[in-house]
Amino acid sequence: MPEGPDCSNISSDIKADGSARRSLAGPWSHIVFYIGLVMAVFQLVALTIYPIDPISLRGIHLTFVMVLVLLLRPFRGGSPQNRPSAIDLILCLLAVSVAVYANWDVEALSFRSGVDPTSWDIVFGVILIGLLLEITRRIMGWFLPALALLFILYAVAGAQLPGILGHAGYSLSRTVSVLFGVQGIYGIPMYISATFAFLFILFGHFLQNSGAGDFFIKVAFALTGRRRGGPAKAAVVSSAFFGTISGSACANVVTTGAFTIPLMKRVGYRPYFAGAVEAVASTGGQIMPPVMGAAAFILAEFVGVGYDRIIIYAAIPALLYFTTVYFMLDFEAISIGLHGIPSKDLPPLWGTIRRGFHLFVPLFLLVYMLLVMGASPILSAIVALVGTIMASWVRSDTRMGPKKIMRAAARGPLGVLEVAAACGTAGILVGILTMTGLGLKFVSLLLNLSGNQLIILLLLTMIVCIILGMGMPTPAAYILCASVAAPALVKAGAQLIPAHFFVLYFAILSTITPPVALAAYAASGLAGAQPMKVGWTAVRLGIAAYLIPYMFIYSPQLLMMGGNWPSILWATITALIGCYALARGVQYRVAPTLERMTLIASALFLIKPGFLTDGIGLSLLAAALLMHRFSPGRAVEAQAEAGWAESE
Repeated sequence: MPEGPDCSNISSDIKADGSARRSLAGPWSHIVFYIGLVMAVFQLVALTIYPIDPISLRGIHLTFVMVLVLLLRPFRGGSPQNRPSAIDLILCLLAVSVAVYANWDVEALSFRSGVDPTSWDIVFGVILIGLLLEITRRIMGWFLPALALLFILYAVAGAQLPGILGHAGYSLSRTVSVLFGVQGIYGIPMYISATFAFLFILFGHFLQNSGAGDFFIKVAFALTGRRRGGPAKAAVVSSAFFGTISGSACANVVTTGAFTIPLMKRVGYRPYFAGAVEAVASTGGQIMPPVMGAAAFILAEFVGVGYDRIIIYAAIPALLYFTTVYFMLDFEAISIGLHGIPSKDLPPLWGTIRRGFHLFVPLFLLVYMLLVMGASPILSAIVALVGTIMASWVRSDTRMGPKKIMRAAARGPLGVLEVAAACGTAGILVGILTMTGLGLKFVSLLLNLSGNQLIILLLLTMIVCIILGMGMPTPAAYILCASVAAPALVKAGAQLIPAHFFVLYFAILSTITPPVALAAYAASGLAGAQPMKVGWTAVRLGIAAYLIPYMFIYSPQLLMMGGNWPSILWATITALIGCYALARGVQYRVAPTLERMTLIASALFLIKPGFLTDGIGLSLLAAALLMHRFSPGRAVEAQAEAGWAESE
């Protein structure tokens, strides 16, 4: 077999984004490379030049994903680590057989789904469900597959359950038939994975292969490296930048954290704190426009608005999130007396921008297509992808030739494996919720528990989203929570879009919330720290993210809804001041307790829009600053400022 371009390194890339552990050797590495390349070409052609039936597209997309996972992830620890086992190859053949059967007469299969299935429909449906749960287990562990199996058992045995959870019950054949169709595995979540998520992840890989990832990190260090605690602030800025092309917390952690965490430790941050900084900053990448995460595309479908509106709604919350984290790091640096990196050790800002300004062009092009031209996300992503290749030709060191283009196209599909597996399994959950009416029962249960009080319901929803999101990727966590919690919020009086953003935020925050905090686990490995300590520190650093969703439920101006531009601008300014007060109150440990409590109270009033609350918040902030004039912490801050000036 001829040697593919750099395909020998493909397994290391997969390890980096958490999608695989097996290190393939010899021809198997080439095979995976070409499968990824064929998948990318097929999907680009099917979405542009030669459209195919949507169900066929979703089924073939999932087949590619299943084959790649089966080849790249071992069945168990004792399986071969440098090649697929015989079991893996047999399962690959079964996956292909399901695709062939489903596409033999896709229209007839769609009509029979859940109504009049044939025996072969049931056979291949069982195979599909089993394969999907197996690849999900290999990527994410047992939690999500076990939950799906529990839901299937509920559909079959629901007639034996007492009380509100009971239902008429469905036969196993009908349950399998429903799941083997658009009401189940091939539903909206798989549609998102096969279209928007795939294209934006592919675009991100092309942008990263053009050198944009390194460029963003250099710009972040040039902007913030000299500041006190500079590497930590660079982690925030670079993660915000990288979030625009990634939308995955774990991918963000391992990409930017490999540079930022060692530097944070070198300037004096404790390992657990360095890991927490990267975890919380990388998690914020999922709410950072214009790409955000795959769950944002699903949100757009659920609420029935264009993706261009979603990135507008998300802009102010993302600004508040990263601003608060930045302030948190600043006050941590003051408290422990950290300095910045000397200017001579940092890349020059304007020189870095001058050499890499062309790498911003694809992002500007993406935003222009979405917001100005009003193009669809699919067209916008394709235009931005082509723009990435063309922009890379500006300089020889970023130029993407045929080999680089093939490498980006082949590796891009590897980034969608977790998303596709999660979306497929989430389709099982949504299908069962719809079949049995369990979603409506959860809505009634939540409303009864809260006594129809919105604030209590919000607290319950937050807890439910974080618990259900533990150990699950954001898309699956959001789909499940949105199916059971968002309708309850709407019935209790919340607006539709703020309710779904509330659910999305807490589904995202489950990645840093212990005891199962995936982003914190990834960062702890790089930092050499205890995962739980990293997780709880990340919760403290990201505290604003736990408060902001409550604010835009009551005041949608923070989502640029329900007000004119002056009111939105004022709400944003006061919320930013509130973020400063919150960070100072939580993190500025050298200040007296009374001053810190006053700052936290000020923040709570300021983050909630409204002239009365803003007036109270500003008054409390003024009182806290007046107390600071006579605080011992002022001398510590002055000393830190002096040290920063010396480092300049």
